[in-house]
This record gives sequence, C-alpha cells and structure tokens, in this order.
Amino acid sequence: MNLGQLGIALAMGIAAIGSAIGIGIAGQSAIGSWKKCYMNNKAAPFILTAFAGAPLTQTIYGFLLMQQMKASDKDPAFLLGLGLASALAMAFSAIYQGKAGAAGADALADTGKGFSLYITVVGLCETVALFALVFSMVALG
Repeated sequence: MNLGQLGIALAMGIAAIGSAIGIGIAGQSAIGSWKKCYMNNKAAPFILTAFAGAPLTQTIYGFLLMQQMKASDKDPAFLLGLGLASALAMAFSAIYQGKAGAAGADALADTGKGFSLYITVVGLCETVALFALVFSMVALG
C-alpha cells in the first residue's frame, strides 16, 4: 500500500466530512431561523443560505489539494502527513464556520441587522482553510 495515495485520499475525504458537518450545523440554524420568521409573520431572509452553504468551500479546497498532491513526486510519508494535517485543518475550519454561520443566521433572523458583521466572522473561519491549502501547495513545490 502506498501511504502517499492514502494521504491524497484523506486530503479530499476529511475536508469533505468537515464541510458536511459545518453545513449541517449552519443549515439547521437557518431552517430554525426561517421557522421563527414564519411564526412571527416576518419575511424569511433567503440570505441565510449564505451561512448554510459557506462550509462547502472546504470540500473544494480538499479537491484542489488532492489534485496537486496527485501530481507530486514527494515522499509518500510526507504526502500522508501533509494530506492528513491539511485536511484536518480544513475540516475544523468548516465545522467552526458552520457554528459561526449558525449564530449569524439566528441573529440575523431575530434582528434583521448585522449581516456584514456576521459574514465577516464566517469569512475569518474560511481563512484557516485557505491558509492550509496555500501553505500545503507551497510545501509541495
């Protein structure tokens, strides 16, 4: 078994798992927020889908890293470590991005205000995944 190939698969798989968890967390909050709006005869803001969908990008980052790793001739042990570490960083970024998005969805539905502030925090969580992707690609050469 080639450990490098395992690292390549983990880069995509673990990042996607994190995305799924983050989307689930933020999505549940968005649905609950819409329910609150409907119960109070308020318009349900479609923009809450931005919070729910934000963690999806970590799957894309995992895919991009996987493609870069496939083209690499680096040591298989290095690829395993890189894939695992980078994917975990992306996964945790997505999970906490989902939690931040959930809070933002709830707050926006209650107040109708603050979207730019809430999405900024969601974007900060995204930055961790971007750093993991870029630094990993630099390490691959």
